[in-house]
Amino acid sequence: MAIRNIREIGDDILFKVSKEVTMITPRTKILIKDMLDTMYEIDGVGLSACQVGVLKRIFVVDAGNEEPEPYVLINPRIIESNGEQTGNEGCLSVPGKHGTVTRPNYVKVLAYDEKLKPYELEATELLARAICHELDHLDGRLYIERVEGELRDNTEASEDDEE
Repeated sequence: MAIRNIREIGDDILFKVSKEVTMITPRTKILIKDMLDTMYEIDGVGLSACQVGVLKRIFVVDAGNEEPEPYVLINPRIIESNGEQTGNEGCLSVPGKHGTVTRPNYVKVLAYDEKLKPYELEATELLARAICHELDHLDGRLYIERVEGELRDNTEASEDDEE
């Protein structure tokens, strides 16, 4: 198990567009395993390769759905979206903050698995939000660019919950 360091806001790599994956190498397999280990270690819902310093179009996500395994998405792209959801969103690369973001409530994604076999994934609610969030990372964007209103400290969220 290898836990990688999370790149935080201020690191230029978070604002660069990630490169397509054309082949799965042993290093790519290690990267994916490390990303999963890192995501679970820090209780994340998703993690993009750029967040651990690698500019490849890969992210992992586990929104606590009923699937037995987390999703690994390589070279993902949204081919359909519908509806709208607005809610709080945070990011491992922007620690201690959250903000209100509107995303599609449904997405259909075309991606490749760890063997570069194509597959489609349909997602709603939290999983759809997480996929859109991680896809933004691959395009060099942070959720803070989409925040409606002010970016808030996470301590404000726990105070709001108490009211």
